[in-house]
Amino acid sequence: MAKVLILFAHPAMEKSRVHKRLVEHIPRSADIRFHDLYERYPDFDIDVPYEQRLLLQHDVVIFQHPFYWYSSPAIIKQWQDLVLEHGWAYGTGGRAIAGKKFMHAISTGGSKNSYTEEGRNKYSLADYMLPFQQTAYLCDVEYLPPFVIHGTHRLPETDMDLHALQYEQMLLALVQDRISKPEIESCIYMNDLVPIPNAIQS
Repeated sequence: MAKVLILFAHPAMEKSRVHKRLVEHIPRSADIRFHDLYERYPDFDIDVPYEQRLLLQHDVVIFQHPFYWYSSPAIIKQWQDLVLEHGWAYGTGGRAIAGKKFMHAISTGGSKNSYTEEGRNKYSLADYMLPFQQTAYLCDVEYLPPFVIHGTHRLPETDMDLHALQYEQMLLALVQDRISKPEIESCIYMNDLVPIPNAIQS
């Protein structure tokens, strides 16, 4: 069994359709902790010792947020800058979170095809996630493929529900250690491990 920490960051949750559903489908489990960064730190004054203690208590850390301007909402960067301290998370003597796992659960307005060399965004989503991947590497943390919902502006309500169920199942699989390393290495997105049949998508 693994302990999962969801670090949630949405600066305009009242406007969210996708993340509201994802949050509603987070399984009620003692092994999954939901932590809303904007709710706890509306002034961005992050309690570093508390956040570090949370990291130590969990095996998998999921950064759940909308993909804003090819990155995360600002509070995620603030959290990284302050919590992942030199000498604690990385650098000389910095081995506190070595061996843990990081990943993202994100939504994008752009379609999957738009994140290609020929698409509007010109680069793959994996390219845009490189700073997060490198941060994990420096901390000796395994960086898992992201869970991604594309095309959210035009996504029908029924498909959002399907993605929320997909997220729920992925979280349960992470908690129960049901995803093998070869399976992780074989997928681009974690969604690929919990596929939604085309026949039931809009």
